[in-house]
Amino acid sequence: MVWMIASLFVLAAAVYAADDAKPAPPKAEKRPLEETFHGTKIVDNYRWLEDGKSLDTQKWVEEEMSYTRGLLDPLPGRDAIHKRLTELLSIGSLTAPQMGGKYYFYTRREGMQNQPVVYVREGVEGKDRVLFDANQLAADGTVALDWFQPSENGKYLVYGTSLSGSEMSTLHIIETKTGTLLPDTIERTRAASIAWMLDNSGFYYTRYPRKGDVAEGQEMYNRHVFYHELGTDPATDPLIFGEGRDPEDWPSVSLDNDGRFLLITVQQGWTKTELFLMDLKKRTPPTRITTGKNFLYSGSVYNGRLYITTNEDAPRYRLFVAEAGNYERDDWKELIPQTGSVLQGVGAWGGKLFTQYEQNAASQLRIFDLDGKQISEIHLPALGTVFGSEGKWDRDEIFFGFFSFTIPPSIYRIDLEPIHAKAANGNFDEGTVFATSLWAKVDAPSIDPSAYEVNQEWYHSKDGTRVPMFIVNKKGLKKDGNNPTLLTGYGGFNVSLTPSFSRTAYLWMEHGGVFAVANLRGGAEFGEDWHRAGMLGNKQNVFDDMIAAAEHLISEKYTDKSHLAIQGGSNGGLLMGAMITQRPDLFRAVVCQVPLLDMLHYQDFQIAKLWIPEYGSSENADQFKWLYAYSPYHHVKAGEEYPAILFMTADTDTRVDPMHAKKMTALMQDEAKNGSSRTRPILLRIETKAGHGAGKPVTKQIEEYTDLYSFLFWQLGVKE
Repeated sequence: MVWMIASLFVLAAAVYAADDAKPAPPKAEKRPLEETFHGTKIVDNYRWLEDGKSLDTQKWVEEEMSYTRGLLDPLPGRDAIHKRLTELLSIGSLTAPQMGGKYYFYTRREGMQNQPVVYVREGVEGKDRVLFDANQLAADGTVALDWFQPSENGKYLVYGTSLSGSEMSTLHIIETKTGTLLPDTIERTRAASIAWMLDNSGFYYTRYPRKGDVAEGQEMYNRHVFYHELGTDPATDPLIFGEGRDPEDWPSVSLDNDGRFLLITVQQGWTKTELFLMDLKKRTPPTRITTGKNFLYSGSVYNGRLYITTNEDAPRYRLFVAEAGNYERDDWKELIPQTGSVLQGVGAWGGKLFTQYEQNAASQLRIFDLDGKQISEIHLPALGTVFGSEGKWDRDEIFFGFFSFTIPPSIYRIDLEPIHAKAANGNFDEGTVFATSLWAKVDAPSIDPSAYEVNQEWYHSKDGTRVPMFIVNKKGLKKDGNNPTLLTGYGGFNVSLTPSFSRTAYLWMEHGGVFAVANLRGGAEFGEDWHRAGMLGNKQNVFDDMIAAAEHLISEKYTDKSHLAIQGGSNGGLLMGAMITQRPDLFRAVVCQVPLLDMLHYQDFQIAKLWIPEYGSSENADQFKWLYAYSPYHHVKAGEEYPAILFMTADTDTRVDPMHAKKMTALMQDEAKNGSSRTRPILLRIETKAGHGAGKPVTKQIEEYTDLYSFLFWQLGVKE
C-alpha cells in the first residue's frame, strides 16, 4: 500500500504541473474602509467579510469552499490517508476518575464513537455502567459533553452539553443510582465551575447572563457566581458574586472539606488572579484576601487552613499556608519554597499535599506532608505529561493520567497508605514509598511506539535565549536534509506544550516524517518569566523563537526549506500568520487553524476581550504600536511569493471568529504572487457545525485531517 501511495503522489505532481488546468480562486470584491488608529490611517478592503450572516459573505464562502474542494478532492492517495486516519483516530480516550462517595466517574471513548461516554463504577474495581452518552443525542455527534462533576457523596452528577462546538453549555443533573434526569436545567454555563454542598442540597456555580439581561454583545462576558438549590427554578437562583465587577472577570468556585468556606478565584487575564473567601456559617459577603498585585494565585481550604499556590515574587511558584482565621496576606507563611522546577499545581488530598511540577517541559510528581516536608517522589513511566489528577480530602487514593509521544493515555492510582519508611515519631521519612498501579489504559494496537524515538534538543533564539524542542521520528532516521518535517508551536497564555500522544502524527511519521514541537516563550514551561517574555510588547520573541526552531531543524540536517511545514491553531494560528508574513521563504507549506490574524480588531469579536491582558488592544496608543508591528493581516505584501497555505476555521467558533481566516484568505489570494497558483495555493476550509475544536466529533476530525495531510503530502512530496 505504501508504494502505491508514493507512486500516486508522483502522479499528483504531474497533474498539478499543468497549472492552468484548474480554476482560479474566487475574487472577493474590494470595499475599501479607511480607519485612523492614533494618527495612523489604515485601509481594509475586506471588512465586509466580518459579517458572517450577510448573503454576500455566504456566497463568497460557498465559492471558496468549491475552489478548495476542487483542489483537495482529486488528490491521489486521499483514500489511503482517510483509511489510515480512521484507524488512528479510532484509538480511544480516557480520563482519570472523579470520586464521589462509593462511586468513581470517568469518561472513555472507543472506536468510532464521536463523543466520550460518562461511566460510573461502584468501588474502585467495580463494574462499569454507562451513566450518560452524548452520542445518543445527535446522529452526527455534534452534541458534545463539555464538563461534569459529581456531588460529594456521588448521589448526583452535574454535567454540561453544547451544540456544534459552541461550548455554550446547558447544565443538567442526573441521579447516579437510577440514571434519572432531574428537571433542573440551566442555560449559558460555559466552562462552568461547580461547588456542591456536602448534603447534596444544591451547588454554587458560574454562568453568563441571558440575552437581554445585558447590552448587546456583552452576553459573552459577565460570568457571575450563583447558588442553585435542587428542585427550584434556576431563574430565581440568588446571585452570590460578580455584580458590579469588570465584565471580563472569570470567577471559579470551590468548597472546603467542612462545607463552611467558599473560595472564589477570580482570573483577570493570564498574569493576575484574586482570591475571595466567603464564610457560609457566618453568612458574610465574600472578602478579598489577596492584595491586588499582578500575580497568579490558586488555593484550597482544608481543615480551616488555606493553601495558596502563587508566583508572587517567585516566577516558578511556591506554596503558602494561612492558618484558620488568619487569612489576610500578612499572615501567610511559606510552606514549600520555589525550586528549579515549575510548581504547576497542589492538591490537599488524603491528609497530604500532592504536587505537580514541570522540569524542562516534562512532568514530575512529588508528595509532601501538610507541613511542607517532601516525603515521596512518584516515578513516571517516561518523559511525558501528567493530566487530570483527581483526589479528595478524605480519601487514601489519588488518580492521575499520563501520556507521552509514544505512550497512549493511561490512568494510574496511588495508594496513600505507605508501603514502608515511617519514622519512629510517626511521621513520614523523605523516602516514603506509595504503591502506584495502572488503573486503566487506552489500547493502540494499530501502532508500534517502539519503532519511534523522542529527543529533546536546545537551540538559541535571535536574542540568545536557549529554547528546547521535542523531535519525534522513526528510529534510524537519516539526517540528509530531505526529510519531510512538521513543526508546531503555541507560545502564549501560560500554556506548556509538553509531550502528548498525537494519533494523527503517526500517519506523518510512518511515511518518514519528522514531528517537532517547539517550547516557545509565552508558555508556562519555565515559569512566569518565560510567559511574560512572550506576551504584550514581547510577542515578537515568540515569533523569533519559532523562526530559530525552523532554522535549527535545517542546520541540523533534519530537513530543508522545501520539505518543512508548520502547523498551529488559535494563538498558534496567530503564530502561523506571523511566520507567513515574516519569513515566507522559510517554509514550503503552512496549516493555519482557527487563527487570530487581524490584531487591530480581534477584541471586537466573540470572547476576545478576555485576551486583552495577553495581547493588548489597538484602542491603547502604545499597545497599538506593537500590535500593528506584527498583525499578520496588515503585513501581507503585494507580489510576495508565500508558502502553500491551508487556512482552517469553523462556522460556530465562539472563541476565535472565522472572520480572521476569511479576510486573510481574500487578501492573500488577491495580492500574493501565488494567490492564484494551483501548485502553491492559498486555500480556505470552513467546517460546518463545529467550533474552536472542543467536542468535535471523530467523524469530522477524520475528514479534517484527511484534508490537512493530503495537503501536506502533496506540497512536500511525501513518499516512502
